[in-house]
Amino acid sequence: MKTMLTKSFFILALVVILMSFDYPGKANEDNALKDSINKELIQCQIDNNTFQAGEEFVFEIYYNWNFVWLSAGEVVFKVQEKGDQYHLSAHGSTYRNYEWFFKVRDKYDSYVDKETLLPEVSIRDILEGKYTLYDEITFDNEKKVAKSFRGKSKETAELTEYPIESCMHDILSIVYFSRNLDFDNMQEGDHFPIKVFVDKETWPLKVTYKGKDNKKKIKGMGKFKTIQFSPEVVSGNVFSEGTEMNVFVSDDKNKLPLLIESPVSVGSIKAVLKSYKGLRHELTAKH
Repeated sequence: MKTMLTKSFFILALVVILMSFDYPGKANEDNALKDSINKELIQCQIDNNTFQAGEEFVFEIYYNWNFVWLSAGEVVFKVQEKGDQYHLSAHGSTYRNYEWFFKVRDKYDSYVDKETLLPEVSIRDILEGKYTLYDEITFDNEKKVAKSFRGKSKETAELTEYPIESCMHDILSIVYFSRNLDFDNMQEGDHFPIKVFVDKETWPLKVTYKGKDNKKKIKGMGKFKTIQFSPEVVSGNVFSEGTEMNVFVSDDKNKLPLLIESPVSVGSIKAVLKSYKGLRHELTAKH
């Protein structure tokens, strides 16, 4: 089966954050909206009532090996204003005391249209140990083409065009798009198809809605009312067959990601919300 271009558990945790809660972009496709026109509207148009410029939240990444939890690094998410676009960013790095084992400096940046929240330009600048990647993608949703300027570095990158479906997201834009979806009418066990363009292809996966918890404890942050999801993962060199990932987000107007937990082929990982600021709404989910 296909596997992601992910070599370390740290960057896997970043991908978990970006590729789990993040993809119910066609959440109602299995339910009420059966005709293709309405499906297209779901994917392409949404009002942003959830986040604003100035929002910032930080995740701390932990790895469990032989029953010991190691704090390995953190990922910082930011929203900035840039004319008629939002500049979304997720920058991850390992802590110094972990870098003897594996060093990570990863930058994900997405420039999205304010009206649609669809990406216009997506940039990944990756350093993971000795592995490097620069990938700058320009999305043309009208022509259904993604132009990828990709290589080991920006200086050696080459341009390639790929066909895409209309209203395509990248792995960062879909985080913010999906935070604006209405989950109130979902039943426990409902499935949502998810789709995103990354690493030269479109990834179709599935997320299962697992209900709500009114007293979920988040380390260092207190108790929250939460919504829980379980994303499908792709088995291979990182995940074993049948792996279940759990994602918890705040059950309020912010839909703020709080906790991601998952076993991997060796040990398990956990991404925990460490801090937040600049939220658009009061965090009423917090007790």
